[in-house]
Amino acid sequence: MKRFNACCSQFIIFALFITSLSARCHGEVELDVAPMEKAEKDALYSTIQGFVGHWWNGSDLYPDPCGWTPIQGVSCDLFNGFWYVTVLNIGPIHDNSLSCAKFLEFTPHLFELKHLKTLSFFKCFETQHRHQVTIPNANWEKLAGSLESLEFRSNTGLIGKIPSNFGVLKNLQSLVLLENALTGEIPPAIGNLNRLKRLVLAGNHFTGHIPDTFGALGELLILDLSRNSLCGTLPLTLGSLTSLLKLDVSHNLLEGNLLKEFAYLKNLTLMDLRNNRLSGGLTLSIQEMHSLEEMVLSNNAIGGKFRTLKWENLQNLVILDFSNMGLTGEIPESISQLKRLRFLGLSDNNLTGTLSPKLSTLPCLNALYVSGNNLAGELKFSVEFYGKMGTRFGAWNNPSLCYPVGIMPTSYAPYGVKPCQQEIKFVESDAKNGYMDMAFHSMASSGFMSHVPNGFWWTFLQEILMMGLFMNFFYIIF
Repeated sequence: MKRFNACCSQFIIFALFITSLSARCHGEVELDVAPMEKAEKDALYSTIQGFVGHWWNGSDLYPDPCGWTPIQGVSCDLFNGFWYVTVLNIGPIHDNSLSCAKFLEFTPHLFELKHLKTLSFFKCFETQHRHQVTIPNANWEKLAGSLESLEFRSNTGLIGKIPSNFGVLKNLQSLVLLENALTGEIPPAIGNLNRLKRLVLAGNHFTGHIPDTFGALGELLILDLSRNSLCGTLPLTLGSLTSLLKLDVSHNLLEGNLLKEFAYLKNLTLMDLRNNRLSGGLTLSIQEMHSLEEMVLSNNAIGGKFRTLKWENLQNLVILDFSNMGLTGEIPESISQLKRLRFLGLSDNNLTGTLSPKLSTLPCLNALYVSGNNLAGELKFSVEFYGKMGTRFGAWNNPSLCYPVGIMPTSYAPYGVKPCQQEIKFVESDAKNGYMDMAFHSMASSGFMSHVPNGFWWTFLQEILMMGLFMNFFYIIF
């Protein structure tokens, strides 16, 4: 009897273990095959068919679009035991992504995906003369509670304006409209998206002013409005973007002065304002931007003196490009205190004075361009500096600039810079000096002074000429 009870007990324990294991496995299977609501599935299928074509019916998906054979570019999450679409990426992001149809459209079903967090389109709307697509203005309020990222990248056939209804997407953190064919003005309603951290509208055909309402985007980290046709002045409200890390408004038609309010951008690491129509000189607010690593203001008619700023304050600078800005004055030696500087571009200005040899002591410098100025005097850099820089040292088109002869190999001589000439001077009476000048003028007109070669024969010729010159001189005197 005891033996039977023992065997019975072991059997019961084993049965309970198997039952528990089965239940656990059954739970995992149930998780993997969690159902998708029919309305969600229909909305997803209709949305995809609008972009890739009605031939697609999801017949190869098992057991549903979020199951073991998911759609590439579609991600799901569980809400109350059901799968819902949270990510929808349309376009050739991956090799096996769904390809966009030649003729496609936004269907209203897109806005029925009520848990959608990320929506992106990449190289989907190609240029079609007969079928260009615009972004719908309606129904975006249906995604206001969920959508966090909205991107349209490299869609050359996507035309029209930015929908003003984007302003209702209160949870949006990233809005990227990059390299499309969008036009018109930037709607001020974008300033309502106060949770935005990234706003990229580059590479379109936007016109008009930068909205003042952007000052309300207090959490913004990246603002890129480059490569458009924006005009007017920089809004003063940009100074309110104290969290900003990157500001790029290059390649536009912006005009007016640099902002004093730049001083408030204490976290900014990149400021790119090149290729605009800015003027008014350098503002002292720039020297308060201690976190700047890249400052590019080239190709603006800003003007003013380069020495205006206390450059030693900008110890984090890595790239400084002030080319073609109409700057005047000398290059301050304080630039040589920027120990992280790698690129210094000062070409095509009206800079004068000499080029400080202290610039060669910058440990990270690998590109220095000062061509097209009025720099003068002798370059006093070491042979090692020229060898390190190579073609990345540009100093041509400075008529009064020269390099010393005989201290470096010919291959290291800076391109477009003439060798320095040693002048021979005599201190004699006026009559003697006049005779000397006449004699040397005669030599120069004969072609002897047009070039200064090196070597034994030139030295020998110089000695003969000088001996003949002095013999004639003493004959006249005595």
